[in-house]
Amino acid sequence: MKLVIVILSNKDVPKVLAQTSAHGYFSTKISTSGQFLENGNTTILFGIEEEKIDALFELIEKNITKRIKKQLKVQSTVEGSLLNEPVYVDEYGAVAFVIDVEQFRKL
Repeated sequence: MKLVIVILSNKDVPKVLAQTSAHGYFSTKISTSGQFLENGNTTILFGIEEEKIDALFELIEKNITKRIKKQLKVQSTVEGSLLNEPVYVDEYGAVAFVIDVEQFRKL
């Protein structure tokens, strides 16, 4: 048994939850905050068998959006006028962690 922790943008949560539940994955949604996504994020917990992890990741990846974001006032030690220009940065759609579960019980 594995615990899959997925942190994703609030914008992608409805699609991800709809698709994962339609494919039989049970989850717990937790509203979270942090520096991963500035516009808000959610953490979703999935308790699944190890052999289903790749299928879950494929399903999640199909239902998230990778974004390009304009970053203003970039911090750097290099002097020059380029620091005043906006920089476009890739913002990933999700981050996932897989953790071993020693014991699982439904009470």
